[in-house]
Amino acid sequence: MLEKTGDIPDTGTESLHGFLAEVATRHPDRSQILFLCIGTDRSTGDSFGPLVGSKLVERGWPHVIGTLKQPCDAHRVREAVKQSEEHAVVIAVDACLGKPQSIGRFITAEGPLTPGQATGAKLPAVGHYSIAGVVNASSHKPYMTLQTTSLYAVMQMAEVVVESVDKAWQEAFRTTIV
Repeated sequence: MLEKTGDIPDTGTESLHGFLAEVATRHPDRSQILFLCIGTDRSTGDSFGPLVGSKLVERGWPHVIGTLKQPCDAHRVREAVKQSEEHAVVIAVDACLGKPQSIGRFITAEGPLTPGQATGAKLPAVGHYSIAGVVNASSHKPYMTLQTTSLYAVMQMAEVVVESVDKAWQEAFRTTIV
């Protein structure tokens, strides 16, 4: 069973897959899912969302807002939130900063995430479900921290999320056919 926002500790790959498998079981129709992938291609740490979005589009997911080509950055989030209201299920994806031991892990939740918290941005909460990738450690200079985050690490994290998404919906599809 999924827990409410704030009740779920940061998780690794296995827990990410378990979380997505539960979401896919609840909502097996891919056409009802919108991934809202928040971030920008102008900052390595903050590119996590757009990388996930681009990879989802490459794999044929029909409803994705936020890619490397068209990022859903702080200026576009409000518009994207309005667009997302048309969809039955919104899964929000964003980068975050956290504890040093949590770097490379994921925070998953049933409920929205609030983008821009690390940088103090005042943006609306979004998503029925949320995935935050801990791309680097919190610091007193969040913009600098996001700028100096390893692109390789962020790309690897994005690949983990997309693999888990595909696997979860493939499994849900198989169980609905049987």
